[in-house]
Amino acid sequence: MKVTVVGAGNVGATCADVLATREIANEIVLVDIKEGFAEGKALDIWQKAPIIGYDSRTVGVTSDYARTADSDVVVITSGLPRKPGMTRDDLISTNAGIVKSVTEQVVKYSPNAIIIIVSNPLDVMTYQAHLTSGLDRTKVFGMAGILDTARYRAFLAEALNVSPKDIQAVLMGGHGDTMVPLPRYTTVGGIPVTELIDKATLDAIVQRTAQGGGELVKLMGTSAWYAPGAAAAQMVEAIVRDQRRVFPVCIKLEGEYGIDGVYLGAPVILGKNGIEKVIELQLNDEEKALLETSRGHVKEVMDALDNMSKATA
Repeated sequence: MKVTVVGAGNVGATCADVLATREIANEIVLVDIKEGFAEGKALDIWQKAPIIGYDSRTVGVTSDYARTADSDVVVITSGLPRKPGMTRDDLISTNAGIVKSVTEQVVKYSPNAIIIIVSNPLDVMTYQAHLTSGLDRTKVFGMAGILDTARYRAFLAEALNVSPKDIQAVLMGGHGDTMVPLPRYTTVGGIPVTELIDKATLDAIVQRTAQGGGELVKLMGTSAWYAPGAAAAQMVEAIVRDQRRVFPVCIKLEGEYGIDGVYLGAPVILGKNGIEKVIELQLNDEEKALLETSRGHVKEVMDALDNMSKATA
């Protein structure tokens, strides 16, 4: 199996490192526009192989997409990271151009690849990649839900003083402040989380999760990378190994949850064909209202991208 990661920055390099360390693919190609950058990161990861003990070979290239030919899965992390005071939506114009250009090259050399988008603003960059690629929605989707649920589970594990391994959760909606928490579907070792924690504490954790990316930007001056990179790698693993894992991912909804044509996070089964099935949960009125708010926010940014495209056409 061959996996390409486009963008050798912090997120892309972390994704490639996790893929290699876990031996998820025989070959991992790291691509970047900066001369020598991907080559250096890939070489560093490869030199770690004798220490950790893995066989996956990492190779870095500068803008040479021919080297990525026939990739089974491609992860796109390219684009500007968020900086303090910058919202994800501020990134739309520049990053849409980058994602469009990269997707064109990916499809040219790997027409059968499954494409995972990590670039921000995530929901709208998934929309851009889907438009550019012309592929089915089951083959082009975004990583956000796994990251958001990981943050949520980490905060819960800390509050409950339990292992994060025992916490299962689902979040829906857009990536960021309008994400939709689903405490009813959150369990700790099979026990509903609402039986283990008071509402005020749970609400505070949900709020912290929604603002999780912003918290890290304030602390570090840039976006997170360890958790996003590992989340993308987990999606690749589910596909390459046909694990049929149930994950929340950003997908174009086509009637599910009464929403059509908008890219939102929803639980799916992820396997060798990409998205094998979209799972429809029975949401209550409050959850439906939150999802509609999130839908409206994402649709506004999608419309902004469409207007930018018309203006430059």
